[in-house]
Amino acid sequence: MISALQPGDKIAIISTARKITSQELIPALHTFENWGLQVVLGQSINASYNQFAGDDALRLQDFQQMLDDESIKAIVCARGGYGTTRIIDQVDFTKFKKQPKWVIGFSDVTTIHSHIHNLGIETIHAIMPVLFGRVGTIDSVETLRQVLFGENLSYTSAPHPFNRTGTARGQLVGGNLSMLHTLTGTKSDINTDGKILFLEDLDEYLYHIDRMLVHLDRSGKLSNLAGLIVGDMSDMKDNAIPFGKTAYEIILEHTGKYNYPVCYNFPVGHEPLNLALVCGREATLDVSELGASLGYNF
Repeated sequence: MISALQPGDKIAIISTARKITSQELIPALHTFENWGLQVVLGQSINASYNQFAGDDALRLQDFQQMLDDESIKAIVCARGGYGTTRIIDQVDFTKFKKQPKWVIGFSDVTTIHSHIHNLGIETIHAIMPVLFGRVGTIDSVETLRQVLFGENLSYTSAPHPFNRTGTARGQLVGGNLSMLHTLTGTKSDINTDGKILFLEDLDEYLYHIDRMLVHLDRSGKLSNLAGLIVGDMSDMKDNAIPFGKTAYEIILEHTGKYNYPVCYNFPVGHEPLNLALVCGREATLDVSELGASLGYNF
């Protein structure tokens, strides 16, 4: 298990995807400093190459440098967007495997979570610095602090009519549905058998959601789960001829034939309340008529 952070530790902020300015990071910088952490900004911050935070070579070099720097205790991805899959296969994780450190982010960073999961190392799916200071994000930021500093967390969520009751135990994996779909068949693809999978997505057409769920099901990603957590499906779009189902109804259709417990409307994803989840850690999901709970097995 990765060591908890201590006051005085040094963390890095980089961007493996879309460009971002240091000005946009001011609320996050103040927060991390209030936690007693020293922040190092990578070369990708303030860099620009079209929509990216510098070209592939620069973003790769930045990520690699922070992975290899023993003084850096955690790497926080500043934002998502698109771009991480362009560089992930060139990253050398040799030193990282010997001295693991936290890597934090969500959305496009699902690529990193999945890739590192295959190394047997935990990561943190959580709010990113570009969102610090926005309305409603205080609790999301606090859960990140609690995970980083080694505090034990457990979460609850309200009942949902689509929930399927039961108890699941297994490693927690997942993230952005579109990215998990994109990673299928690559070195970053994850085996979901016996694991608790969580899903979220943003700004997708409903038929895209259906197509991705069909693909994940056909490729065996949904059949042998221990449990499923369905997070936010935000800003879904439809065609002129309606698809006829919501994102949750689509997921229900493709997972309804299985028997594992399922929790819907869990606060993870592209909404202000985005609870920090430890990818790769053994967890217990309990779904009852009263709602759902998620805790870690230490």
